[in-house]
Amino acid sequence: MTDSAIVKRVLGGHVEAYALLVDRYHERAIRYARSMLIDPRDAEEAVQDAFVRAYRSLGKYEDSERFGAWLMRILLNRCRTAAGKAGRRNKLFIVDDVVALSAGEAHPAERTAWREEIDRALAMLDEDQREAFLLKHVEDLDYEEMSVVTGAGVSALKMRVKRACERLRDMLREVRSA
Repeated sequence: MTDSAIVKRVLGGHVEAYALLVDRYHERAIRYARSMLIDPRDAEEAVQDAFVRAYRSLGKYEDSERFGAWLMRILLNRCRTAAGKAGRRNKLFIVDDVVALSAGEAHPAERTAWREEIDRALAMLDEDQREAFLLKHVEDLDYEEMSVVTGAGVSALKMRVKRACERLRDMLREVRSA
């Protein structure tokens, strides 16, 4: 069943059908939120809030939009809000385990140290670059989907990802050579 068909069922009074959308997108949403926020409770809260906001706004959902991209746009805004609050509590962004484990270190202690360096490097990126990098390389979205999620143009997103990759490469190269 397509996302649009499920939304139509929910809007038609079958509210229990919304669970199908939650089941379909929860894992992706939590993975992204955990990539953006250090505290798993903040990530879970942002995801729950995004699903609640999406449910309340289903009447605004346009059939031409993919529900997943629409939900991710809502989640991105919730993560930005949570990150602002977390920043005031002196928290940092961290990367998803998938990215850290892909660093390819053989020894667990080296892998942990490398992950910490990746976390630090990601935290040093501008928020726009970090978001674009994570959407592209962790969530594996294409630039059109990223544009829908962030509201930024495709060319701006390509530049953000390019600059993020360059900065990360430079920062991590310095760590490796030290």
